[in-house]
Amino acid sequence: MLLAVDIGNTNITLGVYDEQVLLFTGRLATDSKTTADQYAIDLKNILELHGYGHKDIEDCIIASVVPTVATALRQAVSFLCDIVPLELGPGVKTGLNIKIDNPAQLGADLVAGAVGAINEYTLPCIVIDMGTATTISVIDENATYRGGVIAAGVRLTLKALTENTAALPSVSISAPKSVIGTNTVDSMQSGLVFGAAAMLDGLISQISDELGCFPTVVATGGLSREIVTHCKHDVIYDENLLLEGLREIYERNK
Repeated sequence: MLLAVDIGNTNITLGVYDEQVLLFTGRLATDSKTTADQYAIDLKNILELHGYGHKDIEDCIIASVVPTVATALRQAVSFLCDIVPLELGPGVKTGLNIKIDNPAQLGADLVAGAVGAINEYTLPCIVIDMGTATTISVIDENATYRGGVIAAGVRLTLKALTENTAALPSVSISAPKSVIGTNTVDSMQSGLVFGAAAMLDGLISQISDELGCFPTVVATGGLSREIVTHCKHDVIYDENLLLEGLREIYERNK
């Protein structure tokens, strides 16, 4: 079985595959203070929770935007499963043609998401990933990564509001009854949810104009499900897009 690991700034998403079948997913907190031993214990517990043992894991692929955590997790997997994980980076075959100013700057998470989209959806395609940051990747009809957009994530926006104002409270990231809020909480939720959806709609329209066509739009990431349902454009929600991309990259390199 294959263990696919996506290390984001806030969460670590795990997926265990039997060939092309995703058996289960799990999540851990991204914490640079967590040791390799602790991550090994966490991985062992998650596997056992789903009825599997660490000896069932035959290989592993890791994508990370947090190098210190990637090091700890790589050591944890090596110790627990007695394997050397494949880490997405220079020299790894992805099949993705990257046409940006400096291809080496493209984050591993964006590469995995793009590969997942190319493998699963009709091109051209826009991939939205809503996590700590909101990222938008643009893949053209030739499976070329053209570039994208990076904006502050919804939780980051909420944190900025609550920490830099005296009177605004922390609120749940959920849609209020209407765009026009009649109290502070509803007004903040409107700005967070409907504001993020409106930003996505505007960017999708402008990207479509630049491409000269309307692409497939796919969203992933922890907050996407709540936000994209309020977009005017048709957006496909794919919770496991990055894991699927990692599985595909593993297949190309094994």
